[in-house]
Amino acid sequence: MFAFLPSVASYRLHGVHADGTCSVLGGKELRLPPSRVGCRRGSATLHMVAAEKKVPVNLFKPSSPLVGTCIYNKKIVGDDAPGDTCHVIIHHDGKLPYLEGQSVGIIPEGTDDKGRPHKLRLYSIASTAAGDFGDYKTLSLVVKRLVYTNEKGEEVRGVCSNFLNDIKPGEPIKMTGPVGKEMLMPDDPNATIIMLATGTGIAPFRAFMRKAFVEKHADYEFKGKMILYLGVPTSSSLLYRDELEEMKANFPDQVELHYAISREMKNKQGGRYYLQDSMAERGEEIWQLLRKDNTYVYMCGLKGMDSGIDSFMTDLAAKDGVNWADFKKQLKQQHRYNVEVY
Repeated sequence: MFAFLPSVASYRLHGVHADGTCSVLGGKELRLPPSRVGCRRGSATLHMVAAEKKVPVNLFKPSSPLVGTCIYNKKIVGDDAPGDTCHVIIHHDGKLPYLEGQSVGIIPEGTDDKGRPHKLRLYSIASTAAGDFGDYKTLSLVVKRLVYTNEKGEEVRGVCSNFLNDIKPGEPIKMTGPVGKEMLMPDDPNATIIMLATGTGIAPFRAFMRKAFVEKHADYEFKGKMILYLGVPTSSSLLYRDELEEMKANFPDQVELHYAISREMKNKQGGRYYLQDSMAERGEEIWQLLRKDNTYVYMCGLKGMDSGIDSFMTDLAAKDGVNWADFKKQLKQQHRYNVEVY
């Protein structure tokens, strides 16, 4: 487990100071360079955006990106995890308003093999609109380093994921966006929110949960329930476990956590235990929740998640004379079944 970020108790003890320095979680201070882009949105506007649910979209484009500054980058998985994953905090100086569930574009430094600037990659934002420091001036990403061997036996390294895993505090990051309206939190503070994530797909759900159970808002109090199903290959690759467990301890009636650790757990057939296996064990409960008007499903992670869930939900729905495909279509039309896979 990795206590690398401010705990719930110490959430507001860190931040960017008036003199331009930033407390970077270890007592060190980093001086932030002035922004390279003129101010479009002040922090007061950011508060307004979050409070009034105005959805900011494409404030910055590839032709004129916002240049932010990395202020924190730390590996957050164990050494025996299959691949590095880091938590990156980017200071945007209050110029990039976003809402929980949105994504940001990152343009890595350098050029491709044809000498052209690299294209942007989209990443789900892993922090609330207020950012990890609560000052509406940062956003956070969780990024797994992509390294694989192609059919020719050559090692291939993902351009943007390696750029972000290797970036150091003080270095610039070009950003576009924000984008996305599909994964926004429901307005209903009494909702039941079922969150399905594999690996770094936990990013938007960390934002949801920190808004509901870490931050304090004068105009918002979450009174519903959040149920997280998180699939990872090993215990050492469970992301944000300390944070999640702390929220569960503080809000035991509102937080449910279910981990599917594929290489360490077995399903009923003796095979690897995946997220859909964990859900199938509670299938009847999930089905009954889905039939309530205030239940919302969010899915973020690897392609194939959706089909794995369809396989057991089809039978459960059929027992009540319901066609699952039609029912899911209806949920999507009601914005109660939201999917973002890659």
